[in-house]
Amino acid sequence: MSASAAPDPRQLSIQDFTYQLPPERIAPEPLANRDQSRLLYYNAGQIEDRRFQELPSLLPTDALLVFNDTKVVRARLFAHKPTGGLVELFCLEPVAPHKAIEPAMQQTGSCVWKCLVGNGKRWKAGPVLLEFSVDGQPALLTAERLEQGEGFAFIRFSWEPAGLPFAEVLRAAGHLPLPPYLNRPDTDVDAVRYQTVYAAHEGAVAAPTAGLHFSDAVLDELQARHIASARVTLHVGAGTFQPVKASQMLGHPMHGEPISVTAATLRQLLGHWPRPILAVGTTSLRTLESLYWLGARLVQQPEQAPTWHVGQWQPYEGTADIPAEAALQALLTHLESTKAEELHATTQLLIAPGYQFRLIKGLITNFHQPESTLLLLVAALVGPEWRHLYAHALENNYRFLSYGDSSLLLP
Repeated sequence: MSASAAPDPRQLSIQDFTYQLPPERIAPEPLANRDQSRLLYYNAGQIEDRRFQELPSLLPTDALLVFNDTKVVRARLFAHKPTGGLVELFCLEPVAPHKAIEPAMQQTGSCVWKCLVGNGKRWKAGPVLLEFSVDGQPALLTAERLEQGEGFAFIRFSWEPAGLPFAEVLRAAGHLPLPPYLNRPDTDVDAVRYQTVYAAHEGAVAAPTAGLHFSDAVLDELQARHIASARVTLHVGAGTFQPVKASQMLGHPMHGEPISVTAATLRQLLGHWPRPILAVGTTSLRTLESLYWLGARLVQQPEQAPTWHVGQWQPYEGTADIPAEAALQALLTHLESTKAEELHATTQLLIAPGYQFRLIKGLITNFHQPESTLLLLVAALVGPEWRHLYAHALENNYRFLSYGDSSLLLP
């Protein structure tokens, strides 16, 4: 379908992207072994029921798999008021002194974060406290509410010993932020299984769940079959669970998330093009497609200072058709000219039916919630056939959502 004939995602109604998901089909726990999940294999219109451990044999032999190596932080904190009442703080994103996630995680002494607050109405004034220990030594975290926004608050954290980085505070005092639909506390099993085996860079408050199925054995098999792989980083935000409430997508504000891609990965993508690039998860896919739009703007506006942000509707606003290779090369050239080893940007990219994919040829992903932006992305990739895929998964007892089964989509 040509871009001019494609539907305009801004006019889509999310109610056209729903299905009945019985609660018992939501996987409450991970399987005993990561790679024993089921795999719905969709290739050129044909469906097969497989196991995830078979994935390496199902991939195109000349494919490049792109993984999101973000690491989930223990972003839920349970503090107490002096009177004993409990207040839950869910750290969303840093505010001060750093807005970028990685320096914010290394901040010592004190910092300010944007947070969701549970039991906030009962927290009238004054600080709340959380006692914890690091290497057997007592430590104390103090939280003060600076400003209340609509649905969130700015919280100043301070702690003793002040020399601890905030990452260490969260590791010692926090809890994993499991998806709200699991409706249970995190466990020692989650501490291992709600992370990918290749997680490297702390900053996500939700897991890139497509990657949870990969075991060391599957990664070894990919290497043995000489299937190339690359890494990008998108720190998944809580907005990934944000329901679409607007009657049309135009009224839905897409959440922004930070992405990082090294110059080495850009060289790898360029060297592989035009052979197939497959995204491991929707977050890797959004990162890759965002790279295209960042690079396309550099090509179009070479004299302007780069804008390292992809807006929600940028692909649908009449952008000229820049070749993918040219867009990637523009990014790499910019990094090399500035002697930078890594590109840092943010993306609000919404991918929905009507989107024209520029870099990716396939996707590994779980089964997503009805009326979600993630389901819109799947529908953009496979078209109306998404209904058939989801009906097949429901009829054949696939497990859904974060700890559920997987799919390999090669449209």
